[in-house]
Amino acid sequence: MTRTRKRTLATTGVAALSALAALTLPLVTGGTATAAAPCDYPAQQLNLTNWKVTLPTGSSGSPTEVKQPALATFSSRPWFTVNSKCTGVQFRSAVNAVTTPNSSYGRAELREMTDNGTKNASWSATSGTHTMTLREAFNKLPNDKPHVVGAQIHDGDDVTVFRLEGTSLYITKGDNTHHKLVTSNYQLNTVFEGKFVVSGGQIKVYYNGVLQTTIAHTASGNYFKAGGYTQANCGNSSPCSSSNYGQVTIYKLQVTHS
Repeated sequence: MTRTRKRTLATTGVAALSALAALTLPLVTGGTATAAAPCDYPAQQLNLTNWKVTLPTGSSGSPTEVKQPALATFSSRPWFTVNSKCTGVQFRSAVNAVTTPNSSYGRAELREMTDNGTKNASWSATSGTHTMTLREAFNKLPNDKPHVVGAQIHDGDDVTVFRLEGTSLYITKGDNTHHKLVTSNYQLNTVFEGKFVVSGGQIKVYYNGVLQTTIAHTASGNYFKAGGYTQANCGNSSPCSSSNYGQVTIYKLQVTHS
Protein backbone atom coordinates (compact mmCIF):
# COMPACT_ATOMS: atom_id res chain seq x y z
CA MET A 1 0.00 0.00 0.00
CA THR A 2 1.36 3.45 -0.90
CA ARG A 3 2.06 6.16 1.66
CA THR A 4 -0.71 8.31 0.12
CA ARG A 5 -3.20 5.43 0.42
CA LYS A 6 -2.27 4.89 4.10
CA ARG A 7 -2.69 8.61 4.83
CA THR A 8 -6.17 8.57 3.21
CA LEU A 9 -7.29 5.57 5.29
CA ALA A 10 -6.00 7.15 8.49
CA THR A 11 -7.82 10.40 7.75
CA THR A 12 -11.02 8.49 6.97
CA GLY A 13 -10.71 6.51 10.21
CA VAL A 14 -10.31 9.66 12.30
CA ALA A 15 -13.35 11.20 10.63
CA ALA A 16 -15.42 8.07 11.36
CA LEU A 17 -14.39 8.05 15.01
CA SER A 18 -15.21 11.75 15.29
CA ALA A 19 -18.66 11.13 13.83
CA LEU A 20 -19.27 8.24 16.27
CA ALA A 21 -18.17 10.39 19.20
CA ALA A 22 -20.58 13.11 18.09
CA LEU A 23 -23.46 10.59 18.21
CA THR A 24 -22.65 9.48 21.75
CA LEU A 25 -21.94 12.89 23.28
CA PRO A 26 -24.85 14.96 24.68
CA LEU A 27 -26.05 17.75 22.45
CA VAL A 28 -24.86 21.10 23.74
CA THR A 29 -26.94 24.12 22.90
CA GLY A 30 -26.81 27.77 23.85
CA GLY A 31 -27.55 28.72 27.46
CA THR A 32 -27.22 26.63 30.62
CA ALA A 33 -30.56 24.73 30.62
CA THR A 34 -30.28 20.99 31.30
CA ALA A 35 -32.75 18.12 31.21
CA ALA A 36 -34.68 17.44 34.41
CA ALA A 37 -33.19 14.75 36.60
CA PRO A 38 -35.32 11.63 37.13
CA CYS A 39 -35.92 12.68 40.75
CA ASP A 40 -37.25 16.19 40.03
CA TYR A 41 -40.94 15.46 39.43
CA PRO A 42 -43.38 12.73 40.51
CA ALA A 43 -44.34 12.21 36.85
CA GLN A 44 -40.81 10.89 36.28
CA GLN A 45 -41.46 8.10 38.79
CA LEU A 46 -45.08 7.26 37.97
CA ASN A 47 -47.02 7.47 34.71
CA LEU A 48 -49.35 10.36 35.52
CA THR A 49 -50.63 10.93 31.98
CA ASN A 50 -54.21 10.20 33.01
CA TRP A 51 -54.26 11.61 36.54
CA LYS A 52 -54.69 14.89 38.35
CA VAL A 53 -53.61 15.64 41.90
CA THR A 54 -55.41 17.38 44.76
CA LEU A 55 -53.17 18.83 47.47
CA PRO A 56 -53.77 19.85 51.11
CA THR A 57 -52.87 23.46 50.26
CA GLY A 58 -54.78 26.38 48.77
CA SER A 59 -57.63 28.46 50.19
CA SER A 60 -60.52 27.39 52.41
CA GLY A 61 -62.80 24.99 50.56
CA SER A 62 -60.63 25.24 47.46
CA PRO A 63 -57.55 23.01 47.69
CA THR A 64 -54.80 23.17 45.09
CA GLU A 65 -55.52 21.01 42.05
CA VAL A 66 -53.00 20.32 39.28
CA LYS A 67 -53.89 18.71 35.96
CA GLN A 68 -52.00 17.80 32.82
CA PRO A 69 -49.97 19.16 31.15
CA ALA A 70 -48.75 21.12 34.21
CA LEU A 71 -48.65 17.90 36.27
CA ALA A 72 -45.84 16.52 34.10
CA THR A 73 -43.35 18.98 35.61
CA PHE A 74 -44.97 19.67 38.97
CA SER A 75 -43.74 18.97 42.49
CA SER A 76 -44.75 20.40 45.86
CA ARG A 77 -42.47 19.53 48.75
CA PRO A 78 -43.30 17.92 51.14
CA TRP A 79 -46.88 17.22 50.02
CA PHE A 80 -46.31 15.70 46.58
CA THR A 81 -42.73 14.97 45.68
CA VAL A 82 -40.23 12.26 44.77
CA ASN A 83 -39.01 10.63 47.99
CA SER A 84 -35.47 11.18 49.28
CA LYS A 85 -34.24 7.84 47.85
CA CYS A 86 -35.65 8.62 44.40
CA THR A 87 -37.62 5.37 44.41
CA GLY A 88 -41.23 6.53 44.67
CA VAL A 89 -43.64 9.43 45.17
CA GLN A 90 -44.45 10.84 48.60
CA PHE A 91 -48.03 11.96 49.38
CA ARG A 92 -48.45 13.91 52.64
CA SER A 93 -51.45 15.62 54.20
CA ALA A 94 -51.48 17.32 57.61
CA VAL A 95 -54.40 17.57 60.03
CA ASN A 96 -54.67 21.32 59.40
CA ALA A 97 -54.96 20.82 55.64
CA VAL A 98 -57.24 22.65 53.24
CA THR A 99 -60.10 20.27 52.43
CA THR A 100 -62.48 19.74 49.54
CA PRO A 101 -66.05 21.04 50.09
CA ASN A 102 -67.45 17.54 50.72
CA SER A 103 -64.84 16.33 53.21
CA SER A 104 -63.50 17.43 56.58
CA TYR A 105 -60.16 15.72 55.89
CA GLY A 106 -57.26 16.82 53.73
CA ARG A 107 -55.57 14.83 51.01
CA ALA A 108 -52.57 14.62 48.72
CA GLU A 109 -54.24 12.29 46.28
CA LEU A 110 -54.41 11.41 42.60
CA ARG A 111 -57.74 11.21 40.78
CA GLU A 112 -58.09 9.12 37.61
CA MET A 113 -58.56 11.03 34.33
CA THR A 114 -58.85 10.18 30.61
CA ASP A 115 -57.83 11.70 27.26
CA ASN A 116 -54.30 12.58 28.40
CA GLY A 117 -55.56 14.04 31.64
CA THR A 118 -58.14 16.39 30.16
CA LYS A 119 -61.38 14.69 31.28
CA ASN A 120 -62.60 13.01 34.45
CA ALA A 121 -62.61 9.22 34.23
CA SER A 122 -66.04 7.64 34.70
CA TRP A 123 -66.66 3.95 34.05
CA SER A 124 -69.29 1.31 34.74
CA ALA A 125 -68.76 -1.66 37.04
CA THR A 126 -70.89 -3.83 34.75
CA SER A 127 -69.13 -3.11 31.43
CA GLY A 128 -65.54 -4.11 30.68
CA THR A 129 -62.75 -4.87 33.15
CA HIS A 130 -61.12 -2.08 35.16
CA THR A 131 -57.94 -2.74 37.11
CA MET A 132 -55.68 -0.66 39.32
CA THR A 133 -52.47 -2.17 40.70
CA LEU A 134 -50.18 -0.26 43.03
CA ARG A 135 -47.22 -0.83 45.31
CA GLU A 136 -47.23 1.47 48.28
CA ALA A 137 -46.28 1.92 51.92
CA PHE A 138 -47.82 3.92 54.75
CA ASN A 139 -45.03 6.01 56.28
CA LYS A 140 -46.67 8.06 59.02
CA LEU A 141 -50.02 8.34 60.78
CA PRO A 142 -51.52 11.39 62.54
CA ASN A 143 -51.68 11.56 66.33
CA ASP A 144 -54.76 10.53 68.36
CA LYS A 145 -56.68 9.29 65.29
CA PRO A 146 -54.03 7.34 63.34
CA HIS A 147 -56.13 6.66 60.23
CA VAL A 148 -55.01 7.09 56.59
CA VAL A 149 -56.48 5.91 53.27
CA GLY A 150 -53.95 4.85 50.62
CA ALA A 151 -56.07 3.88 47.58
CA GLN A 152 -59.72 3.74 46.65
CA ILE A 153 -62.52 3.31 44.15
CA HIS A 154 -64.96 6.21 44.12
CA ASP A 155 -68.30 6.86 42.44
CA GLY A 156 -69.15 10.16 44.10
CA ASP A 157 -68.77 8.37 47.43
CA ASP A 158 -66.31 5.85 48.83
CA VAL A 159 -66.92 2.43 47.27
CA THR A 160 -63.94 0.55 48.71
CA VAL A 161 -60.52 1.63 50.00
CA PHE A 162 -57.33 0.41 51.63
CA ARG A 163 -57.46 2.03 55.09
CA LEU A 164 -54.84 1.82 57.84
CA GLU A 165 -55.90 2.35 61.45
CA GLY A 166 -52.87 2.08 63.71
CA THR A 167 -51.48 -1.34 62.84
CA SER A 168 -54.73 -2.70 61.37
CA LEU A 169 -55.08 -2.57 57.58
CA TYR A 170 -58.65 -2.86 56.33
CA ILE A 171 -60.48 -3.07 53.04
CA THR A 172 -63.69 -1.08 53.37
CA LYS A 173 -67.10 -1.51 51.76
CA GLY A 174 -69.17 1.66 51.52
CA ASP A 175 -69.63 3.02 55.04
CA ASN A 176 -68.33 -0.18 56.62
CA THR A 177 -64.74 0.85 57.39
CA HIS A 178 -63.91 -2.59 58.84
CA HIS A 179 -65.34 -4.80 56.08
CA LYS A 180 -62.21 -7.00 55.73
CA LEU A 181 -59.21 -7.04 58.05
CA VAL A 182 -56.14 -7.70 55.91
CA THR A 183 -53.62 -7.67 58.75
CA SER A 184 -53.60 -6.52 62.36
CA ASN A 185 -49.82 -6.17 62.42
CA TYR A 186 -48.96 -3.70 59.66
CA GLN A 187 -45.64 -1.97 60.31
CA LEU A 188 -45.05 1.52 58.91
CA ASN A 189 -42.90 1.66 55.76
CA THR A 190 -43.79 -1.91 54.77
CA VAL A 191 -44.35 -1.99 51.01
CA PHE A 192 -47.33 -4.02 49.79
CA GLU A 193 -49.14 -4.54 46.51
CA GLY A 194 -52.83 -3.70 46.37
CA LYS A 195 -55.09 -4.41 43.42
CA PHE A 196 -58.70 -3.68 42.50
CA VAL A 197 -60.28 -5.62 39.62
CA VAL A 198 -63.79 -4.52 38.64
CA SER A 199 -65.85 -6.58 36.19
CA GLY A 200 -69.36 -7.96 35.82
CA GLY A 201 -70.78 -6.04 38.77
CA GLN A 202 -68.10 -7.23 41.18
CA ILE A 203 -64.98 -5.75 42.75
CA LYS A 204 -62.21 -8.18 43.63
CA VAL A 205 -59.62 -6.75 46.01
CA TYR A 206 -56.16 -8.32 46.34
CA TYR A 207 -53.36 -7.84 48.84
CA ASN A 208 -49.90 -9.08 47.80
CA GLY A 209 -51.51 -11.21 45.11
CA VAL A 210 -54.04 -12.90 47.41
CA LEU A 211 -57.78 -12.28 46.95
CA GLN A 212 -59.15 -10.73 50.15
CA THR A 213 -62.77 -9.96 49.33
CA THR A 214 -65.34 -9.74 46.53
CA ILE A 215 -67.78 -6.83 46.71
CA ALA A 216 -70.97 -6.56 44.66
CA HIS A 217 -71.08 -3.21 42.88
CA THR A 218 -73.10 -2.32 39.78
CA ALA A 219 -72.93 1.47 39.69
CA SER A 220 -71.51 3.66 36.93
CA GLY A 221 -69.50 6.86 37.36
CA ASN A 222 -66.56 5.04 38.96
CA TYR A 223 -62.91 6.12 39.06
CA PHE A 224 -59.71 5.19 40.86
CA LYS A 225 -57.85 7.32 43.42
CA ALA A 226 -54.43 6.83 45.01
CA GLY A 227 -52.27 8.73 47.48
CA GLY A 228 -52.53 9.93 51.06
CA TYR A 229 -56.02 10.77 52.37
CA THR A 230 -55.53 11.57 56.08
CA GLN A 231 -58.61 10.70 58.15
CA ALA A 232 -57.93 13.17 60.96
CA ASN A 233 -58.21 16.92 61.47
CA CYS A 234 -57.67 19.59 64.11
CA GLY A 235 -60.89 18.58 65.85
CA ASN A 236 -59.65 15.09 66.72
CA SER A 237 -55.85 15.21 66.43
CA SER A 238 -53.24 17.37 68.17
CA PRO A 239 -51.17 19.41 67.56
CA CYS A 240 -53.07 21.34 64.92
CA SER A 241 -50.02 21.89 62.74
CA SER A 242 -48.22 20.73 59.61
CA SER A 243 -45.95 18.57 61.79
CA ASN A 244 -48.91 16.26 62.49
CA TYR A 245 -49.70 14.41 59.29
CA GLY A 246 -50.35 11.18 57.41
CA GLN A 247 -48.05 10.06 54.62
CA VAL A 248 -48.01 7.38 51.92
CA THR A 249 -45.34 6.56 49.34
CA ILE A 250 -46.34 4.98 46.03
CA TYR A 251 -43.71 3.01 44.10
CA LYS A 252 -45.86 1.63 41.27
CA LEU A 253 -49.21 2.70 39.84
CA GLN A 254 -50.88 1.09 36.85
CA VAL A 255 -54.45 1.31 35.56
CA THR A 256 -55.91 -0.67 32.67
CA HIS A 257 -59.38 -0.78 31.10
CA SER A 258 -60.47 -3.49 28.71
